[in-house]
Amino acid sequence: MKNSITRFIDTFYFLFRPFMPLQTYRYAVCGGSNLVFDLCLYFICYNYIFDKLNVDLYFFVLSPHIASLFFVFPITFTTGFLLNRFITFEDSNLPWKVQAFRYFVVGMGSLLLSYICMKILVDLLNFFPTPSRFLTVIITVVYSYLLQKKFSFRID
Repeated sequence: MKNSITRFIDTFYFLFRPFMPLQTYRYAVCGGSNLVFDLCLYFICYNYIFDKLNVDLYFFVLSPHIASLFFVFPITFTTGFLLNRFITFEDSNLPWKVQAFRYFVVGMGSLLLSYICMKILVDLLNFFPTPSRFLTVIITVVYSYLLQKKFSFRID
């Protein structure tokens, strides 16, 4: 499966070869695919699963846009790790457990950054949740790429 996905992604690399290295291209394709997946899941969670209603967890209440963020995170975290490990940063010689832990640390940073951005955009500035999620993802992608490349999947 890994080889099939890699071959498919690399088929279109000739269009981007003059502009970026292969690893950056693969990260963009894998990250972009995971981003679309994340946004679709977020939209479904916010609009249909949580039905735009607050989520009462007895100890505290989550607004639907934050509940959706937390609900979607573990799913796209897993798909993102697998895509990065096996497609984007396949040359990394770190053990998978080390990669997974580091990816988790970076993921928690991304989640915190997403939470702060969503609170500002939706709760403070009154933007719509789904477009706010898209803007938030743009910010976290830059943060994530730099840390994934230099920390989670670095080559020793």
